[in-house]
Amino acid sequence: MKNNNVRKLVFAALCVALGIILPVAFHSIPKAGSIFLPMHIPVLLCGLLCGPLYGGLCGALAPLLSSFITGMPPAAILPSMLCELLVYGLTAGLLARFIHTKWRLLDLYLQLIGAMLAGRIVAGILNALIFQAGQYSFDAFLAASFITALPGIVIQLAVLPVLVLGLEKARLVKV
Repeated sequence: MKNNNVRKLVFAALCVALGIILPVAFHSIPKAGSIFLPMHIPVLLCGLLCGPLYGGLCGALAPLLSSFITGMPPAAILPSMLCELLVYGLTAGLLARFIHTKWRLLDLYLQLIGAMLAGRIVAGILNALIFQAGQYSFDAFLAASFITALPGIVIQLAVLPVLVLGLEKARLVKV
């Protein structure tokens, strides 16, 4: 039990570090962060493999530390992004606990899609009611969360299940 918690903590710390480093590579391309969503990948991965606690912590710490260290995300969008990523990690971890079909790949896609939708919905609601109240429309939500982010969504759906299955097959994480 203790060894598994240490393994999860180390993996979560690695995901937080990736959440800081990966966006740096993408931000050399204008608007690449909002298009390719590089910070989402390690947070979702952490939630899927380490559970809701570590996933949520990774989702909160990655943007916070990245903002302090690199200035990205900027302070104006940090609260919204922090909440969105926290929900991604937390929900991915919760869904990983409760969604179990006969097919592992189907489980991963259901968990991943559920977490991605939950994070976007929470971010949309918070932006509409708190962070950008009066300036945020449903069209802006759709554009930012689904249209602009479509390449990132496709990357997440293509890479994350393969990555999780590979880590599980290599026995680097416990199923």
